[in-house]
Amino acid sequence: MAGITVERSPHMLRPDPHRVVGRPYVPGDDPLADGQPRLEGVVRRILAIGDDDVAGQLADIRARFSGRHRSLERMLARNSDRVSHLLGDVSDERRLLIGAYFTQEYAFEAAALTNPSIVCAPDQSGLPEGACRFVLSLRSIGEGHLSSIEFRTGTLSAEGDAHLDEASSLAETGERRSPVYERKLFGVKLAELGADVDMSAKVLDQLPRHFGVPELEQALAVLLTPDIPRALCLDTTKFFRWLASSNYLLAFDEETSIEERLLYPEGPFESRGMEDARFVHFTEDDRSTTYYASYTAYDGINILPQLIETNDFRSFEISTMNGRSAQNKGMAIFPRTIDGAYVALSRPDRENIHLLRSDNPRFWGAPSTPLRGPKQPWELIQMGNCGSPLETSEGWIVLTHGVGPMRTYRLGALLLDLDDPSRIIADLPEPILEANEEERDGYVPNVVYSCGGMIHGDRLVLPYGFSDQGTGIAVLSLPELLKELLAHPPTRDR
Repeated sequence: MAGITVERSPHMLRPDPHRVVGRPYVPGDDPLADGQPRLEGVVRRILAIGDDDVAGQLADIRARFSGRHRSLERMLARNSDRVSHLLGDVSDERRLLIGAYFTQEYAFEAAALTNPSIVCAPDQSGLPEGACRFVLSLRSIGEGHLSSIEFRTGTLSAEGDAHLDEASSLAETGERRSPVYERKLFGVKLAELGADVDMSAKVLDQLPRHFGVPELEQALAVLLTPDIPRALCLDTTKFFRWLASSNYLLAFDEETSIEERLLYPEGPFESRGMEDARFVHFTEDDRSTTYYASYTAYDGINILPQLIETNDFRSFEISTMNGRSAQNKGMAIFPRTIDGAYVALSRPDRENIHLLRSDNPRFWGAPSTPLRGPKQPWELIQMGNCGSPLETSEGWIVLTHGVGPMRTYRLGALLLDLDDPSRIIADLPEPILEANEEERDGYVPNVVYSCGGMIHGDRLVLPYGFSDQGTGIAVLSLPELLKELLAHPPTRDR
């Protein structure tokens, strides 16, 4: 667009099949020819291996795989726990070998590395004046088009030049832990999912205001009575366990670096992918800060927004987002409250940007307010946000994406009133970024897409995915962008 300088950084991230994590690989319980469950048959064969062969196989595994994982033996021991109920009293060495049989390497970014968002890192120590250390989140896509969330780090100079740190060859998935659940929100989400209201109430009435998995399992016993049909009991129990499994904690060892930490789908709602995380460095009313990220959970059929919370990018809390307005893709939370309320952008109808308000970042029950629909030729198919709005003295910059002819994705920008973000005060008629010749070919051609930029001095730093394959970084002049925006007050939608 005339009047706006867009500089592409020479850094370009592309998928690397050499980066792997060790994932559990446990055969199903389908029966063998002799009627025994398959898993039991596999374990029985491994237990029959002689001690010398156990030592020999482990030596070979250590030689070939130790350099590919930070702690191979810790990973194998953890995966052997999946079948510990079938093992009995076995040696530590045999237990490790059993873990190896029930482990597979997964190349988590073999297919694509795209759809980034960027935030200032928690640690800003030791930098030159005017520089900023950042964390870049990325959607990594591996075998089966399964999406995870990974991170890279880097710095921005005072002049806005981006430098990406070299990525470690190692990666881990973290240790999953159960959180404390809140009964009210748990009940709301059960109703949204379609669980039987009366049966849910029977269980919820047994629970304290805050509860964990042991209390939940104990409360579910209230359904085991002759007057409740078995099918209804099983269905209700399934809803409770699904929801509990979709809210969890992930913790990584201190020795790992940020780029070695992979958020891999752990819950049933995200079993086919964690997509397009929109991270924001949020400042609470008491001036404390936290990092939120809304992302799309996909189970192969349904899509639901979920929330990530962290303070250090080492411990993460994953939770469902609740309420009738927490629907579809593309939720993005503003970086602070406005008039005491949390505010977010969303696209509940798949075409138009809406504005949401709430008193809780996990609950979005109030009706959404339509904000902006497709109207320019380059966005007539659909539009949406590109991450959390960016605060400036002139208003909130909202980066947008639009889909036009030949399913071409381009990026644009709006400007919202600081005090009343439901009011658009500027609206660029032309896009600010589209795929160039080097970027347009890939898994999905002619696409640029971002999940969030950041302001650094007088620069807008905009990481973007291209063609569902790789990631680049563009840097725009903030004064030029604001000048161009303010020259284009909004026009009435067609």
